[in-house]
Amino acid sequence: MLLKGIPMSASEIAKEAKIIRNSIYDILKSFVEKGYCNEIETNTILNYQIIDPAVILDKISRDYKKAFNLKLSSLTDTFTELQTIYKTESAKAEGPDNNIQLIRGFNKHRVEKYMELVNTSKKEICAMYSPRSIIVDELSNDTKKFIKSGGVFKSIYQLNDDENINNDLIKACEFFEKGGEIIKLADFRVPNITIFDKETVFINLSNDKSVPKHKQADLIIKNPDYASHIIDLFDFYWEKSTTLNEFKNKI
Repeated sequence: MLLKGIPMSASEIAKEAKIIRNSIYDILKSFVEKGYCNEIETNTILNYQIIDPAVILDKISRDYKKAFNLKLSSLTDTFTELQTIYKTESAKAEGPDNNIQLIRGFNKHRVEKYMELVNTSKKEICAMYSPRSIIVDELSNDTKKFIKSGGVFKSIYQLNDDENINNDLIKACEFFEKGGEIIKLADFRVPNITIFDKETVFINLSNDKSVPKHKQADLIIKNPDYASHIIDLFDFYWEKSTTLNEFKNKI
């Protein structure tokens, strides 16, 4: 009845809407308080007139957004506090068990952990990859930050049987080299392993396509002695591999 846009009294609204009069006073009062309806005072009675629905929609939308932002702010504050507690408590748990981590789950979370190790490295990163696809921008930007701060990034990329993947790989490697990464290519199989600052080894265990994504895993080992052995393996493969220019001249 209100949507007709005509100022009406509570009695008129109740009669037209076929509603018991006493039941609509609370509704009209609520509409007025929320700003959906104007209450017009006359000499004898109160009349009610609806506001443009477009204005009501805008008001409700703003109310929803305000409520959402308050909840999001509260959530962020809560998890900031939880993160502080987690870091404080986990720091107390330094020991053999804390130096070996098995990370399971979807690829996004494991990539984030890898990037965290890239961003916290100071001196040298030695990596071996057998890529099924190439992520250029994200990895390159993190690499550039590391190199600009004085770090050395050496990578061995395994060539693929698929010529299209190899073409993408060459383009990506050219892009990485411009950013300062030192690259070699291997025409033999290499493991997906990265060594950070000769202390931490990141082993990707998810190269088997038959393994479901939620069961795929990576292994992080913080042990300088073990890392030195993996560096020896990296150096062995490095000597067997070819530079990007050597490979392009060859083909």
